[in-house]
Amino acid sequence: MVRSGEEGAGLDIVAWAKQVEKLGAGEILLTSKDADGTKAGYDIEMTKAVAEAVSIPVTASGGAGTLEHLYEAVVAGKASAVLAASIFHFGEIKIPEAKAYLKSRGIKVRD
Repeated sequence: MVRSGEEGAGLDIVAWAKQVEKLGAGEILLTSKDADGTKAGYDIEMTKAVAEAVSIPVTASGGAGTLEHLYEAVVAGKASAVLAASIFHFGEIKIPEAKAYLKSRGIKVRD
């Protein structure tokens, strides 16, 4: 997407991810414009497609609303990491709570 996500760039997301990896990107921050801010969950299908297509880390972004969403992005979406904003900014979930939850589900987290 271009123009603040208002206009499609005409690129396939998986092909573009492979290209940026080839150009030397060390990781990809992947945000779903459709899911961002919804708190309805990450775009797992998109995240998984990109994560499986590249060998660099992919961070899922856009849509986190529950602790389970964070877990699903890593397990089902194959994300190396997750980004969440609204749930933390509005105090719905505390960062230590999210880390403890993920750790209890077997996900490696930074202390």
